Amino acid sequence: MTINEAAFSPATDLKGVGVKTGEGLRTLGICSIYDLLFYFPYRYDELASLPLDQLMDGQKVMLKGIVATAPYQNFFGYHKSRVSFKMRIDHDIIMVNFFNQPWLTKQLEIGQKVAIYGKYNLAKQSLSAYKLVAKSHGDDGMAPVYSVNRHIKQKKLQSLIDEAIAEYGSQIGNAVPDWLRKKYQLMSDQELVEGMHHPKSPAQAKAARRSAVFREFFIFQMQMALLASSNRQHKGQAKKYDLKEIAALTKSLPFELSADQKQVINEIFADMFVDRQMHRLLQGDVGSGKTIVAVFAIYGAITAGYQAALMVPTEILASQHFKKIDDLLRPFGVRVALLTGSTKAMERREIYKELADGTINCVIGTHALIQDKVAFKKLGLVIIDEQHRFGVAQRLALLNKGDHPDLLAMTATPIPRTLALTVYGDMDLSEIRHLPAGRKPIISSWKTSSEMDQVYALMREQLARGFQIYAVTPLISESATIDLENAEELYKKLAHDFPGQHVVLLHGQMSGEEKEEIMSQFSAGQIDILVATSVIEVGVDVANANMMVIFDADRFGLSQLHQLRGRIGRGQTQSYCVFLADPKTAAGKQRMQIVAATTNGFKLAEEDLKMRGEGDLFGKAQSGLPEFKVGNAVTDYKTLVAAKEVASEIVASDPDLAGDELADLKRVLDYNRLVQARA
Repeated sequence: MTINEAAFSPATDLKGVGVKTGEGLRTLGICSIYDLLFYFPYRYDELASLPLDQLMDGQKVMLKGIVATAPYQNFFGYHKSRVSFKMRIDHDIIMVNFFNQPWLTKQLEIGQKVAIYGKYNLAKQSLSAYKLVAKSHGDDGMAPVYSVNRHIKQKKLQSLIDEAIAEYGSQIGNAVPDWLRKKYQLMSDQELVEGMHHPKSPAQAKAARRSAVFREFFIFQMQMALLASSNRQHKGQAKKYDLKEIAALTKSLPFELSADQKQVINEIFADMFVDRQMHRLLQGDVGSGKTIVAVFAIYGAITAGYQAALMVPTEILASQHFKKIDDLLRPFGVRVALLTGSTKAMERREIYKELADGTINCVIGTHALIQDKVAFKKLGLVIIDEQHRFGVAQRLALLNKGDHPDLLAMTATPIPRTLALTVYGDMDLSEIRHLPAGRKPIISSWKTSSEMDQVYALMREQLARGFQIYAVTPLISESATIDLENAEELYKKLAHDFPGQHVVLLHGQMSGEEKEEIMSQFSAGQIDILVATSVIEVGVDVANANMMVIFDADRFGLSQLHQLRGRIGRGQTQSYCVFLADPKTAAGKQRMQIVAATTNGFKLAEEDLKMRGEGDLFGKAQSGLPEFKVGNAVTDYKTLVAAKEVASEIVASDPDLAGDELADLKRVLDYNRLVQARA
């Protein structure tokens, strides 16, 4: 059966989904019935129940029995409650306690069959219950657990998904063609949806996930293959840049370009010189000199008579790029502008006017660049920095402001070349693998909280020599559930422990103006210790800051730690990075050992591949990898490669996807493009 258009109807068409629930679902990224069907659980609760005589003290288990006494509720502490009742399991009676779930008093009745998941106390013969898995014994197997938020609760989401499966599960067609499913022994879409949401066994859950991962990767690789095919057909604007002017820029630099930088600049200029739209990804480690490469690309486009736009994810980074690029290009008569959310209305209107009439040669900014009012006279080059922070639709919105302008995407989060070629198959790849000459490697170390005296001693030594320090923490304010150092408490602690130093707090909830003012003071040497969250992760460049202490370092992704460390080591002096952490697991300890021993981002990426299966070391937003819902580009790499090969073959033989067996796939791809355009 082919896919029914009704499956793409708004979620509000589903019974029980009103306006408020629809808004709540949208906060989870669920806009349609199709989204609901393919919103899969991230784990499952207990696989099967066990007899009481087989249980260990403290074991997490699902127990099935009959409610033997009426549930009653009592209160203790502040806003804390407990619902308790006795449950009969064969000839045994145990006490069940649900904490802070008062609604259960109305859902449980004497004589009712129930399945309850919780932690067993052997001495008390009681169960500290986590959740009511089922109200009958018919629901054997595995209970799905979904990512939810305060707008949509677990139980509500489960009921809506069940409703969607019952009404539309048979109408979703098959995005993966029949011949391809047979080749790789994959489930149909209907089977995998049922298997992902309601697996009857671990084996079925595993098989459903295998099919779901391939399906997700296949759809992604089809998008990439179609993009690559479209890119090859796109005629760009050949840019006849002025070699004499570029030579003059090279001569004006206070340093010599590295061999890697020269190689990449030549690759970019070769792309710009022909009438094919450039789509190039530049990978370079933190501090490797990607910005100066961008300056050459910008100036090359300008000497050819075009405008350039550089889009970055944060206002701090935009301001820093603006200052650096303006300083380098102003002597050559280049007009550079800065456009962010904090730009004043009058200045903003002037920038709009001068971009439209061509007075401004280059604009640097945040998402503000893709607003409708931004129009260019002759946009020829788009540069996206930290490109994985932007969606496809955001990149396209900026590209569409010109006539097929060249695209240079940059990232300071290196991933292995083989993986990069797989997930960014629509782009040519350039790499800067070596740091500029004269840079000293950062001395990194992992310290536990018991070694804090050593850390303080090094901090005092660096401060006495006139250097500045970053103190980084994962949280902004106190968390009741996670015992971590946080920015506010850390700020108070360091201000107390370093009374003669100027200690200042910086975090993401501050306004753009506040952040800018603090960073300006730090850059000017007016702040000794900057206590910050990961807001300083990208782009901040202060040469006199030669030490960083990262508190609770095991709470950050591996790549994010490397990004943070890259904020120091920008000058000619020796720099130090201390990772403070008390990891409880072997994987956590190994992570700290790896990041302390490895300062090369490419080697770090390779180490991550070796540790595949140890969890998401990179973290999602910081990995530089696309964010998949089911699959993992690292742990499921072979599946990703297989999907890429098949997608390339399909697009090569049928670029318009005109074949009948591709009709469902084409409809899903069209829907995805629509969703991305709305993002």
